[in-house]
Amino acid sequence: MTPTPPEIVDSHCHLDFPDFNGELPQVIARARAAGVTRMVTICTRLKNEPQVRAIAEAHEGVFYAAGTHPMSAAEEPLATVEELVALSRHPKMVGIGETGLDYHYTAESKVIQQESLRIHIEAARRTGLPLIIHARDADDDMARILTEEFRAGAYPCVMHCFSSTAALAEAALDLGFYLSMSGIAAFPKSGDLRAIFAAAPVDRILLETDSPYLAPPPHRGKRNEPAYTAHTAKVGAEVYGMPLAEFARQTSANFDRLFSKAARAAKAA
Repeated sequence: MTPTPPEIVDSHCHLDFPDFNGELPQVIARARAAGVTRMVTICTRLKNEPQVRAIAEAHEGVFYAAGTHPMSAAEEPLATVEELVALSRHPKMVGIGETGLDYHYTAESKVIQQESLRIHIEAARRTGLPLIIHARDADDDMARILTEEFRAGAYPCVMHCFSSTAALAEAALDLGFYLSMSGIAAFPKSGDLRAIFAAAPVDRILLETDSPYLAPPPHRGKRNEPAYTAHTAKVGAEVYGMPLAEFARQTSANFDRLFSKAARAAKAA
C-alpha cells in the first residue's frame, strides 16, 4: 500500500498561464495526489484578474492573489490602492501581488516599478493581506523600500521564489517577513542558496513551484506544475535536517499564519 504523502501548500503558481490550457483539472488532481492540498494562483496583470479568479472559484483548495508584476509595470495601467483593496474583498483573494523589482530584464522601468511596488505595499497594509514580492538584481533598492515602508506602517510579506543574497534575506527576516523556497533551491548548483535558507528560521519558510517555471529535479527543464512542490519539500526537509512530514507540517503552519484568510476559508469549507 502506497503511503499517503504529507499535506503541503504550493504558495505560488500561475494556473492561468497557457501552459496549462485544457489540462487544469488533471494538473490539480496530480497536485492533490502528491499531497498539495492548497494552491495560490497568482495574477500578474490586473486585466487577467477575472480569469485567475474564475480558476480559484472553480476549484476547492485553490486561492488567488492579484497585482502587477514588475516586468509588466511599464506596459500596464498603474494599479491603484483602491482597486487592489476592492479586489481583496473576494473570499478567495488572499494576497497582494506579485509585485516587486526586476532590474535583470527591465531596469529601464525601475522608476515605475518602484511606484507600483509602493502602491501594492499600501494595499497590503490596508487589507492585512500578505504582499508577494518578486526580486531580481535589485537587492539594495528592494531592502531599502521594504524597510522604509515598513517603518511607515507594518504589513505582512513573503519574498517569493527567494534566490537573492543573504543580505536581502536578512533584511526581510528582520522585518518579520517570510522566504519562499522554489525549485531553484533543489538545483544541484544552488548550495549557496540552500545555505541562506538553512540560516533562516524554519517557521518563516514557505514552499512554492512558480509553475509553469523552475521545475525541480527530476523534472528540471520541463513544465513545472504544483505537484512538484513535493520534490522541493524533500530538499527543504534535508536542508533543515527534519523528517519530511514534520517539515511539511511546519511549512503548512507557516502558510496558515501568513495567508490567514486562506486558512480561515479552508477551516470553514
